[in-house]
Amino acid sequence: MPARPAPARWGGWVVAAKLGITLLTLGLLWHSLVGNEATAAAWRGLLARSLGGQGRGPVLLALLLVPLNWGLESWKWWRLARHLEPVSFRRSFRAVLVGLTLGFVTPNRMGDYAGRIMELKSRRLDALGAVFLGRYCQLVATVMAGTLGLLYFGLRFYLNGYPAAQIGLVVLTLVINLAVLLPLYHSELLVAAVQAIKPLRRFSRYLAVMPTYPARLLTDVLLISCLRYLVFGAQFGLLLLAYGVHTAVGPAAAAVAGTFLLKSLVPSLNALADVGVRELSATHLFGLLGQPALPVLSASLSLWVLNIAVPSAVGLIFVLRLKVLRKRQAGPATGGTPVSAAVPATAEVIQPTK
Repeated sequence: MPARPAPARWGGWVVAAKLGITLLTLGLLWHSLVGNEATAAAWRGLLARSLGGQGRGPVLLALLLVPLNWGLESWKWWRLARHLEPVSFRRSFRAVLVGLTLGFVTPNRMGDYAGRIMELKSRRLDALGAVFLGRYCQLVATVMAGTLGLLYFGLRFYLNGYPAAQIGLVVLTLVINLAVLLPLYHSELLVAAVQAIKPLRRFSRYLAVMPTYPARLLTDVLLISCLRYLVFGAQFGLLLLAYGVHTAVGPAAAAVAGTFLLKSLVPSLNALADVGVRELSATHLFGLLGQPALPVLSASLSLWVLNIAVPSAVGLIFVLRLKVLRKRQAGPATGGTPVSAAVPATAEVIQPTK
């Protein structure tokens, strides 16, 4: 008796998984936007300021930057994915939104990897290395800006009057930036480091594609990452302005950069855990600048609502439309090999919709 086709065997599980992701995402969104008192107050204040006269301009500008923010991320992924196979920007944008939604409900946003590889038709194992490379470029931009921001606070508030320690901190900042920038252009060092760690050794084959990316492409991706970082920082600044936080541009930029860096260095269980880390960092750094905690807290929570919660909800539309299983196609009448038999198992599990 011939084996049942894959869709018949697994179709029910696929539907259940989609429904589970949908319910979990909606539950987390409800918990964060309604069940959490601080976040609920923040987004209600955001609506009040955008609909009323107070802070309407900055809030609307921050909202308009949301598509640009994720459009830049999609552009970055498009550049990386094209190195593996021909892919349209539309598919890249869809992949980013699906990854954002799946990352919303997974530890340390690991679902972002699955969301992006689902939209590729081949070389999906290599896509894991491409996603890691894109996230690493964003980390480099975050570290470079964040260390400069924390350097400002260290020199002004913690090491004032200690010139030797200040020089040491400057040198440490330069060393850290060189240390994160070097592996980007010599990613074979990252692959070798993974291979050297026994528990991680099995993942090295997924990263083997990274050294094949040319330096010029990596520079372009890094520049896109920096541009996206500026957009994200500008949104934070606009929301701070909307909530009545007024401080000099330089110190405010340092506080924003330091906040983003401290958040990125702490692994999170899911997107909700990011909220606490970012808010704690923001209120502390802006507190050093003499700013009250409540408006800073509201602006930081509103930034999360605009850039994570809302796009994750939009991404649910694409998650529900994903075609996870590829139908097997019969071979030619002349006795040729069926298409499904010629495709590796890893390549026929997931197939994007057209």
